[in-house]
Amino acid sequence: MTQQQHPLGTGFDASATADDVLAGIDLSDTNVIVTGGNAGVGLEATRALTKAGASVTVASRDPDRAARSIAGIDRARFARLDLLDPASIDEFATTWLASARPLHILINNAGVPAPARRTVDARGYEVQFATNHLGHFQLTRALLPALRAAHGGRVVTVSSGAQRLAGIRWDDPHFTSGYDPTTAYAQSKTANVLFAVELDRRYAPEGIRGYAVHPGIVVGTSLNAAAGRDALRAQGLIDDAGRPIIDPARGQKSPQQGASTLVFAATSPLLAGIGGVYLWDNDISPVNDDPVTAEYTTADVASHSIDPDSARRLWELSEQLLER
Repeated sequence: MTQQQHPLGTGFDASATADDVLAGIDLSDTNVIVTGGNAGVGLEATRALTKAGASVTVASRDPDRAARSIAGIDRARFARLDLLDPASIDEFATTWLASARPLHILINNAGVPAPARRTVDARGYEVQFATNHLGHFQLTRALLPALRAAHGGRVVTVSSGAQRLAGIRWDDPHFTSGYDPTTAYAQSKTANVLFAVELDRRYAPEGIRGYAVHPGIVVGTSLNAAAGRDALRAQGLIDDAGRPIIDPARGQKSPQQGASTLVFAATSPLLAGIGGVYLWDNDISPVNDDPVTAEYTTADVASHSIDPDSARRLWELSEQLLER
């Protein structure tokens, strides 16, 4: 278990927005990539980072939608990236490296909603694990030279409180049997945290730090909208008119509030010298292994999600899967 996984007392609470977190921070001459930066918390992170002076590349597989989303945002540009297509990932990284630009911040934000039925990519890999984890794993490794060139690069991977619900199915990560959409989603979010832990262990000596973040429950994103209106209403996330119920103290956030922990992890000087941790509500989470029940929920990190042995094992498994 990482020894740094305990709250700092940052002064920011659950209601803070991305703009609040970035107040007073100058990101001029800072290069950023945000996967899925054209929608939801990714779009809000893009807006906030560019307002602070950063140049942001929005990586998305949908050029038309991305172009419409970032129209009018100064210092934001689009580049095509399909996280389910290894060739697309390699092409994106090759183009970036050819530009000789250092990469100061990589935000691995894109994700896919949990399909009701098991769905696989062209390799036969379960799509949530393949997109949420493996695609970002391949992208980050390919961009390591640019992150090194930044002399202080940060890699922020968007996880979820769902990491509490499941570990890694080492013998069957692609759910060839016993598929359950919630468990598959939870596995991919646990993988996001373990990836940050091992990335930081491997590359902190070279100035590259890894973080995993839980943005909160942000109604209106494609991930949460996939649950359906009736389910969202039953969970108290929307009212009878379909409007989001914003209650940051219960983890229910606006996109601006949800993006705050992403940009906090990406930019806060309070994290200097700290990495390989999971954050939510703009601070490092405590470790909490209390049982998850219908009556008790928290987004605190579970110890299985930051276990260093599991993190190393996942890294090795991911390398093997990319070689097949």
